[in-house]
Amino acid sequence: MHALIVVSHPLESSLTHALAQAVAEGIRQQGQHSVEIADLAREGFDPRFSPADVAAFNQTAPLPADVLAEQARIAGADALVLVFPIYWWTMPGLLKGWIDRVFSNGWAYADSGEGKVMKKLGHLPIHLVALGGADRQTFEKHGYAQSWNTQIAHGIFDYCGAPVLTNATLMLPDPRCAEAALQQAREIGRNVFNR
Repeated sequence: MHALIVVSHPLESSLTHALAQAVAEGIRQQGQHSVEIADLAREGFDPRFSPADVAAFNQTAPLPADVLAEQARIAGADALVLVFPIYWWTMPGLLKGWIDRVFSNGWAYADSGEGKVMKKLGHLPIHLVALGGADRQTFEKHGYAQSWNTQIAHGIFDYCGAPVLTNATLMLPDPRCAEAALQQAREIGRNVFNR
């Protein structure tokens, strides 16, 4: 089995990157599984939805080459793990732009334009590992947790039919909790293919 871990943080020395490595370690501990880590910032992925992306969405032009390359990466994976910090109660713009461009009409879903959508990613389990700097009570207090589930788990992945098997929001108001988060990330990795 092959897991694609997509990490979105500009600093390779960040706890976010350490969590991605811990997830990869947990996956590898479970046997002969392979892991690829796609670092969107280091790789210079352009998250901007360009006129070429609009044309591809409208199916009047082919998808841009960088989008096709990312779709091929995902097609080769048996599980997709997204590891990212929580910015303003959602994912970073770089990761959102990656989803906007890569999870395209005709590939992730097919919109007939008549109110019917064909979900095309039912074969791709999703694991979300997000890192936040607030405490859990703050995350839940104003409905941010519910909004998170509505916008990301349901609004993005359910729309494409991709089952979200892990939706972990690791809230670390105190940096001394980092080791516990790394252990939790390893445990998530150990369970990526055990569901």
